[in-house]
Amino acid sequence: MTQNIGMRRRQFGADRTTTALPSVHPRPSDGKLVRGRLAIILTIVFWVLYVVDTIIRQFFNPQGVNYTFAVQAFSYLAIVTVLIFSALMYLIARQGAFTRFRDHHRVPRAALDHHFGAGHGDLTVLVPSYAEEPSVVRATLWSAALQEYPSMRVVLLLDNPPHPTDPTEISKLAESRGIADEIATAMAVPERRFREAMELFEREINAGSGEVSGDAVRRLAAHYRWAARWLSSQAYSDGALDHVATFFATEVVGGLADEFTLFATALDASAWDELAPTPKRMLELHRRLVWVFTAEMDTFERKAFTSLSHEANKAMNLNAYIGLMGRSFRREDDRTSSVLWEVDDPSQANFSVPDSEYLLTLDADSLLLKDYCLRLIYFLEQSENSRVAVTQTPYSSFRGAPTRIERLAGATTDVQHILHQGMSHFGAAFWVGANAVIRKRALEDIVEIETVGGFEVRRYVQDRTVIEDTESSIDLGVYVQDRTVIEDTESSIDLGAHGWSLINYPERLSYSATPPDFGSLVVQRRRWANGGLLILPKLIRQIKARRNTPHPVTLMELSLRLNYVASIAWASFGLVLLLAYPYNSRLLSPIVLLASLPYFIAMGSDLRYNGYQFRDIFRIYGFNLILLPVNLAGVVKSLQQAITGKRIPFARTPKVANRTASPILFVVVPLVIVAFSGLTLWRNIDAQNWGNAFFAGFNATLAIISIVSNIGIVNTLVDIWLGLTDWLWVDRRRDSPPVQATQSVATPHLDWQTVLYYGNASFTPEGAQAVLEVPKRTAFATVTRHTLDSPSVRITPPSPDHPSWTPSASHHESQDATHTEVSA
Repeated sequence: MTQNIGMRRRQFGADRTTTALPSVHPRPSDGKLVRGRLAIILTIVFWVLYVVDTIIRQFFNPQGVNYTFAVQAFSYLAIVTVLIFSALMYLIARQGAFTRFRDHHRVPRAALDHHFGAGHGDLTVLVPSYAEEPSVVRATLWSAALQEYPSMRVVLLLDNPPHPTDPTEISKLAESRGIADEIATAMAVPERRFREAMELFEREINAGSGEVSGDAVRRLAAHYRWAARWLSSQAYSDGALDHVATFFATEVVGGLADEFTLFATALDASAWDELAPTPKRMLELHRRLVWVFTAEMDTFERKAFTSLSHEANKAMNLNAYIGLMGRSFRREDDRTSSVLWEVDDPSQANFSVPDSEYLLTLDADSLLLKDYCLRLIYFLEQSENSRVAVTQTPYSSFRGAPTRIERLAGATTDVQHILHQGMSHFGAAFWVGANAVIRKRALEDIVEIETVGGFEVRRYVQDRTVIEDTESSIDLGVYVQDRTVIEDTESSIDLGAHGWSLINYPERLSYSATPPDFGSLVVQRRRWANGGLLILPKLIRQIKARRNTPHPVTLMELSLRLNYVASIAWASFGLVLLLAYPYNSRLLSPIVLLASLPYFIAMGSDLRYNGYQFRDIFRIYGFNLILLPVNLAGVVKSLQQAITGKRIPFARTPKVANRTASPILFVVVPLVIVAFSGLTLWRNIDAQNWGNAFFAGFNATLAIISIVSNIGIVNTLVDIWLGLTDWLWVDRRRDSPPVQATQSVATPHLDWQTVLYYGNASFTPEGAQAVLEVPKRTAFATVTRHTLDSPSVRITPPSPDHPSWTPSASHHESQDATHTEVSA
């Protein structure tokens, strides 16, 4: 059930504990809430004092106030204001989170069993996956399949190229295609056992006096104990485990096994006391075993169908399948692909996809704890939540990270979990992408339908930005998003416009992987920084649309949303100006430090709340310094997309066994920051400008520590060398040997099915494959596909030795941004 991608060497300073955080947040004390309110008040007071004491007072002193000073004063005030505003939003969000944690009361197990015993809506779990390691996908599918739910389908949306040529990729694809059947086969044994046991109990109750016998209780206890042993044997069947596999074995599978053991002990105690549970409760306990081990497993590959969109992003992978749900089609196959034609009469269909009331979207590198589906759908089915479109538990990081940078990235992820919970308190939640339970009829409200190439394309989750789901959240009222981070933010906005809302469930029930090295972190964080600015116009339209409704956008909701989608942009540009521009020393004041102090103290407290150390705030500060060029690159990409209107390719986070090399820009700029800060320190010491000198020295010190700890000196040198020399290398072309053409225009190289279907043989559906037209006999044609959407064709003169033509094709089957894997 569990396997390793590759055990990484544990670094000094890595995470030392593998114990997961509690599912139910510890209830904060009254003192913690009071200190949180005090931090908010002090931040506002110190900002006002700074404006009055430093800025306004300078203008009442006419000496030394000129145009240059005025420009510096207003720009410096703007930077300080937006940075303190972001700090204030952090404090407000965490205060909302702790208020929710204090007021939350977990629904008892018996109440869940009673609710779902009376009725339920069907659930479909969608797991989009592209080029993931089969072991990672297997763990994710197991965590979904073991969810307790009465009627559930789990579908792996496999997005790998369907016809790879590399032997390793062929093997991985074959293994991934078989995972669903593998899980279904494994679960068939316990499912059959527990279903027969439930039927036996029902017969006994119906045939007898309606009383539960002691033997029936002991039999049920034995079944629970057998289930616990079966799960334990599966969890550790593959030997040594990395920290993610350890979490899966101990928390996902082991947690369920431990609970089954506890129930078995309680049932044995009940039989010993001769006080059996009621027949209704016994039936519910039998149903639980059946539901846990019952799930319909399936695999779907959209790239096997010419009639479906092949756009290279997670959103369209989800959209392709959701658009088929509840519809019937006639499937027509050829040698390499298939076409789906919708039919009105289901009896004429040979391909159909069942519909469901709820969807659960789950990233292929995420894991769910037990009760996730049961508790979140129970929440949606309460009458007061009838207009909630999406509920989720913002994901946490796996503990026991073997590298320092993965531990630090995990710390920021766990702090973000608190902030997302707090945003929900003020009605400003976003869909965080990695996992969410969605009411399908809410998606139907925001669907956009267009016709592409003669086929209908439905967009539920927006893909205009690489932060895929946040825009739709705003359109429905609040619909979808991903990590500060914005993969699903646009859909969140879409949902809000249709009167729907999103609520983060106040428990910790989902976990997701964080990048283990700087190169993969660069890919992820650059994607997160890209797109927030593009969503601002849609957010403004939503504010106007809700102005005269019963639920207008409040000032607090607006502030939190604005900070969420735009703070990376203004913080990055602001920090660049503070680092690079020598502001007048009269603008500096200790009051600015006092205004930021509550933020840093609160973050240190939140890190300890999540099991980290208070001093990690300094590591995170240095960490953000070296990520400054990454964030700026993402913001610039947003501006590029806004100007050109061209979508930015979706770059998936690489997951490799060794290390992902970083682009040279992102390892050189941190060195430039250190050098420039050192130069600024020397100049300000010489000028006795101690405030600027302290700031420059502080930045240089923390940036150096972060470079050494999180990138590494050797890795920095290797990545610089690769960046300087990589352009010298080209892929070897593997051309086919020349083939003499016959007098007939028909050749073995002509794809006749493509001609009959598309009308010519040069059509390349969304870059998926390159096919040649029947060429003239006087030239050679070479087609090389460099990217998904930019095939290039070169016509070369005929060789004197070969008077006819020879086609050859070199297909590069990678999607997204490429990356280089190097040894650790």
